[in-house]
Amino acid sequence: MPGMRFVEQDFLWLLTVPVALLVALVCQLIRRRQTVRYLHGQRTVPIVERFTFAGGLSFWFMVVAASALVVVDLGRPQVLMSVTQSAGVDVVVLQDGSTSMRVTDVTPDRWQRSVSWLRTFAEVLSWRQERVALALFAHRTAPQVRLTSDPNSLFFFLDHLGEESPFQLQDDTSWDTNIEDAIYWGVKMVDKDEELYGRRLSAKAFIVLSDGQSWSGEVERALALAQSRNIRVYVVGVGTTSGGFIPQLPARRYQEPEPPIHSVLDRQSLRAIAQAGGGAYYELGAESDQVVALKILADIQRASRGILQRQEDFAELYWYFLLAAAVLVGWGTLLLKEQTQLWWQLAAAVVVVVALLP
Repeated sequence: MPGMRFVEQDFLWLLTVPVALLVALVCQLIRRRQTVRYLHGQRTVPIVERFTFAGGLSFWFMVVAASALVVVDLGRPQVLMSVTQSAGVDVVVLQDGSTSMRVTDVTPDRWQRSVSWLRTFAEVLSWRQERVALALFAHRTAPQVRLTSDPNSLFFFLDHLGEESPFQLQDDTSWDTNIEDAIYWGVKMVDKDEELYGRRLSAKAFIVLSDGQSWSGEVERALALAQSRNIRVYVVGVGTTSGGFIPQLPARRYQEPEPPIHSVLDRQSLRAIAQAGGGAYYELGAESDQVVALKILADIQRASRGILQRQEDFAELYWYFLLAAAVLVGWGTLLLKEQTQLWWQLAAAVVVVVALLP
């Protein structure tokens, strides 16, 4: 049968047993019908004598049919089904981990404030059709969590790196905010997921958590690459326009301390990135964290409504065949007339069914 298969075909040879029993029952039925015709022709009785077509054999026909269905169940029948579903949501979070994220112009600092919002965003997700990936960036990008629908992977990161950025102050590469490299790496993470697991119809988006970066041609090219993959870029600004001083390393002996560096929220460049990326700009503190998270999620989900995913997969038929076998045994039991025969034959049927079960 097209579209149907048996996973455990080695058990199907057992069908020869109910087939042999069926042949024996058919022979018994033929003899019964011959006997009934003989009695009608040779005997004369004062009342009309009625004989059922199969008599007590009806029950055994049902038992044999039920046994055949149980044997088919042992072969694990599956049928090919086509299901149309609405597309899911794939979000890659690009978290700024540069030194400026240590500024304390927001409580307790920009890094912890952004991680707190990220936790809120993870909590509002249903994690049924949504997948989330995470990458940290400064001068270079460090992917942390691949696209996954397992919330534990993301919460593990939030629990262990929630206090400070893994990029150290003494590392020169931590003193830069390279959003274009982060976007390039976000596209690579999406491409790698498609390479490993196949193309998934979904609305894709990047969420950039940062305090800002000057607009450049590199950023524009990175955003154009994201747009070519139908990936929207949302930006969440962290910090204030009044800003604060970046923590400095203690000066070495006989070394002049470096002048303090003041960092402010570059709202203008972040808005430009969000506008060019086809998303929207939000700022922590202007609205509650939950409202910002829900607005971003709702906008991404609206984009996914027009995408339909048609998926073909094999569905198990085990319980349907088992239910049909039980119905046949019950139906055959109702056809029995003699009480003693009822109990003996019911016990025999139970033994046969139990013996054939895996």
